[in-house]
Amino acid sequence: MKLGLVLHELHRSENDLGIELLQVSERNKADHEIYHLGRDLAKWSQNHVREIAEIGKQYGQNLDPEPKHELNLAEKLREKGSDLIGRRGTPALLMLRDLREIYMKASGVSADWEMLAQAAQGIKHTDLLEVTKRCHPQTLRQMRWANAMLKVNSTQALIT
Repeated sequence: MKLGLVLHELHRSENDLGIELLQVSERNKADHEIYHLGRDLAKWSQNHVREIAEIGKQYGQNLDPEPKHELNLAEKLREKGSDLIGRRGTPALLMLRDLREIYMKASGVSADWEMLAQAAQGIKHTDLLEVTKRCHPQTLRQMRWANAMLKVNSTQALIT
């Protein structure tokens, strides 16, 4: 059975998505919706990491139940350096890039949840299926939020 591989990848992807949501909310503090909702949506990914780690034990996976929260120091310095030397675009375009990244990562996580749900249903592992039923709808919500924010902000950012 290869469910352990999917759980491992899903654990990594949910951690990445949670970190991305926190970083984007931090970079866009001026936009209250992105700041506050981004932080709330990151908590969902953090809870998913815990649930994946717990169910992963049944499939031989030793996954850290503690979600990752922030970039390491080297990554923060590199990002700050890029800001200072002006390699980045305007704030509105950066926001679009951030939202696009969230959408792409949430889409990948959603695909992993879908694969896991199909496998759990096929082998009739109800515990695993229940985890997918709790977590996947929240991932879809994260994806829809990023898409909606892209729609709201694209026109203004791209025509001015």
